[in-house]
Amino acid sequence: MRELLVRSISGILYVSLVVLSALYSREVFIFLFCLFAFICLLELMPMIRLKQWLILPLLPIAYYFIVWQGVPTYGIYALLAATLLVNIYLIRDLILVDRIALFNTKKHVIALLYLIGSSLFLALIPDIVETPDGISSFKPQLLIGIFAIIWTNDSFAYVSGRLFGKHKLMKRISPKKTIEGFVGGLVMAIVMGIALHFYLDSINLNDYSLTEWAIIAFVVAFFGTIGDLIQSKIKRQAAVKDSGSIMPGHGGIFDRMDSIIFAAPFAYLTFLIINHVS
Repeated sequence: MRELLVRSISGILYVSLVVLSALYSREVFIFLFCLFAFICLLELMPMIRLKQWLILPLLPIAYYFIVWQGVPTYGIYALLAATLLVNIYLIRDLILVDRIALFNTKKHVIALLYLIGSSLFLALIPDIVETPDGISSFKPQLLIGIFAIIWTNDSFAYVSGRLFGKHKLMKRISPKKTIEGFVGGLVMAIVMGIALHFYLDSINLNDYSLTEWAIIAFVVAFFGTIGDLIQSKIKRQAAVKDSGSIMPGHGGIFDRMDSIIFAAPFAYLTFLIINHVS
């Protein structure tokens, strides 16, 4: 009971920080997410035995020039392509091989693109909607919506797995995850996406249709689950239970953000495609 209480309090504090920072101002939001990403990087580096500490200052520098100041569109597209390529490579390793090859040979690539690159696109999502004259408009509701979808997916995957789980999803990597839990979380994440559409419509803050929100929810939940599995595989390869201990009852910040960080570039690409088609 005490462990559940501690876990609930730290979870509520984390959620409150995310929501309030996004609603307060773009500057506070960027600072907080840069801090979160920096802690995630500190937690990841020992797990992959990366000792190139010069990578650490690259994270705040990247946040300043790419998120805060903004870079030309072609620069964003190049970074997105590189980040997606590394993440797809990690998906391949998750499915086809026993060990993550980049873990042994390209540790700096994991740090630079799997973590720093992906986290940058999470921070860029609120700026993805442009005004008619081509100026980015800060939309905190998009980021909060993405988090709501991830939280819904995680919560209902757990509940569905406990109630109906019989078939293991990837037993060697995450023994507790089941196919039934995965499907239950995915379905309820799409329901959350649809609910977000109607809620944002009601307060005149909606930029996307019901179908588009359902697609966004599917992408975020699907790749979020894969991101969680990849982090589980990294932890197994590193022989650690949690990425850290900064969040009582949860582990490290990276344990809480692994899903949404990995899903972020796929979500960003989905937003880009929808914006272009629309």
